[in-house]
Amino acid sequence: MTFYYYIKFADDTKLVGTVSSEVELEQLRTDLKRLYGWSIDWQVLFNTDKCKVMHFGYKNTAAGYSLGDVNIQSGKEEKDLGIIINQTLKSSQQCIAAANSVNRTLGMINRTFVNKHSNIMLRLYQSLVRPKLEYCVQAWRPYLKKDIDLLEKVQRRATRLMTSDKSLSYTDRLQKFGLTTLETRRLRGDLIEVFKMFKGFDNITLNDFFKLSSATLRGHTLKIYKLQVNLAVRKFFFTVRIMDVWNSLPISLINCETIATFKKHIDCSLKNRRYIYIYIYISFF
Repeated sequence: MTFYYYIKFADDTKLVGTVSSEVELEQLRTDLKRLYGWSIDWQVLFNTDKCKVMHFGYKNTAAGYSLGDVNIQSGKEEKDLGIIINQTLKSSQQCIAAANSVNRTLGMINRTFVNKHSNIMLRLYQSLVRPKLEYCVQAWRPYLKKDIDLLEKVQRRATRLMTSDKSLSYTDRLQKFGLTTLETRRLRGDLIEVFKMFKGFDNITLNDFFKLSSATLRGHTLKIYKLQVNLAVRKFFFTVRIMDVWNSLPISLINCETIATFKKHIDCSLKNRRYIYIYIYISFF
């Protein structure tokens, strides 16, 4: 039996499920009717003009759905809580949107601030620019070379604004200002998020994301069961891409009691790759 999930945030409502047969298709349509009936009974009407259905999967039949007497339009792309979700599940459009937003912010900083002292520009970058490149990045971390390059190019531009010495290379600028490549930052962010999930700092159900390995292995006791995935894009989902890295962490990191302590230890572990520009990409045929 297929289960469907209702996900609500403020005035947004999502109905998510798997449809692989006519029975499941009718079940989903029945759930939509119930949802619409609830909205009528409680006089919390849905704006059907803004309602969209998005189909995922190569073999998806793209069936039609309706709310009341209105057919729901089908879309290939939709923004959800500031993140662009594409039908292909690739993050290229989100990377473009983030890069464009950051470039506008950098332009504003360059035009507005007369005093471009390194310390001032560094703080502006860390407070106004970099958060836009890391907002909810666990959901859209890029893996294609062109997307990684696009975001790293933004940080290259930002570090050039921090110094008047044009002879410094990108790596030298990162070392000078104590920064890392964005790819290293994203790996660090993934590990911190997994740590918070395992230690209960996030109010979520761990089993919805990870399954602990039952095998007796060397290393720590919080190793994640490694799933077998077939789709290329699935390999780079948050819950899959982080498994090998998390499982290889030393016990000293896993035994940390606070987030601050874990961050301190993980920064030491990543110090050898702080300035290394690593490509993680895959080609589609």
